[in-house]
Amino acid sequence: MLDILLLASAAAAQPNPAQLRATVEKLVSFGTRHTLSSATDPKRGIGAARRWTAGRFEALGKACGGCLTVETVGDQFSGPRAPNGVRVENVLAIQRGTSDPERVVIVQGHIDSRVSDVMDFTSDAPGANDDASGVALVMEAARLLSKEKLAGTIVYAALSGEEQGLWGGQLLARIAKERGWKVAAVLNNDIVGNTTGTGGARDDRRVRVFSEGITAAGDLDTLKAQRANGGEMDSPSRAVAKAIRRVARQQRGLEVIAVGRPDRFQRGGDHTAFLNAGIPAAVRFSEVTENYDHQHQTLRTENGKFYGDTIQYMDFPYLAKVTALNMAVARELANAPGAPEGVTIAGALSADTTVSWQPSAGAARYRIHWRQADAGDWTDHRDVPGDATSIKLDGVNIDHHFFGVSALSAGGQESVVSFAGPAPRQ
Repeated sequence: MLDILLLASAAAAQPNPAQLRATVEKLVSFGTRHTLSSATDPKRGIGAARRWTAGRFEALGKACGGCLTVETVGDQFSGPRAPNGVRVENVLAIQRGTSDPERVVIVQGHIDSRVSDVMDFTSDAPGANDDASGVALVMEAARLLSKEKLAGTIVYAALSGEEQGLWGGQLLARIAKERGWKVAAVLNNDIVGNTTGTGGARDDRRVRVFSEGITAAGDLDTLKAQRANGGEMDSPSRAVAKAIRRVARQQRGLEVIAVGRPDRFQRGGDHTAFLNAGIPAAVRFSEVTENYDHQHQTLRTENGKFYGDTIQYMDFPYLAKVTALNMAVARELANAPGAPEGVTIAGALSADTTVSWQPSAGAARYRIHWRQADAGDWTDHRDVPGDATSIKLDGVNIDHHFFGVSALSAGGQESVVSFAGPAPRQ
């Protein structure tokens, strides 16, 4: 079955570096996409960029027979980087699932840009890599995945207000909760199109995926349980990161560095807004070798060195590979059943462990995972039929192993793994 899935994935249409370049070039052509720039100018500023993005999504929706619902959603925000307030708008294209539409995978990037002075909304701020690369990825994923029928829903999102306060992420997280979306994963793509770092090192073989361990929005009881169960490596965010690494290995494209931190050192992104809002299955994709001379820089040349986030410093074949990985993960999680809930273990003072779970709709079988407690990745598994809700693992000791359960579709697509803890006390 795995060989069949790999062949099907390989046969699927692949992201086009030339199309990705064309999208970045168009976004750069708006001069600046600063959140405080003009929302009404027909050619320059974030408003023009958002309208073009919405138009592009609408064209893609027309090409697939109306499979995309395009929305521009917004709200007013204010803060230190917008003291007079600003309307933040996100452009969404929603590909509704065929059989489980309330289960949602979000693929997103932020459309706004900036220069050295975060309050400077008049200077040119091309924002080619930060983050036209992420928006181009989102649009290319929509172009290709919209041609497929998927069980779950995919939301393609171009967010605003990231540089001023992660406001676009906050807005979309709020919408997800208001609409009752069952968010299987948030794939945030921010700075994903460069392969040569500030120090000159080049890496086009790997991509970083950042995930949280201790849950940012957890209440005290949740955090105590996570600590007592040893679940820091298996939070919903980490489970998504592990699923990405699994898909990457099957895809045989990029190697994933699963970074055990919510974001880069003392930095953040729009996925952080989801984590803080209590939607914990959120991660960030980012290139391995960032070049800080070409991020958040006013365009200039000093001592013979150019500063600025312009298109000539991007690597579009690499961006295509990151796009392909996002697509493969979104496809896998959209077509898999929902992750099992109520996963528990029992077996204290025993040589054996019993793993139990609640049924997942559409599960053809379940995969019970375990690993020795000093390992990071799952090392062993056993499959059981879709009507099973427990299994006894003879000779697998509960005290020095961790356990989890995933659900698989009839086609072999696998959900993220739900970590197992003790049954609630009655």
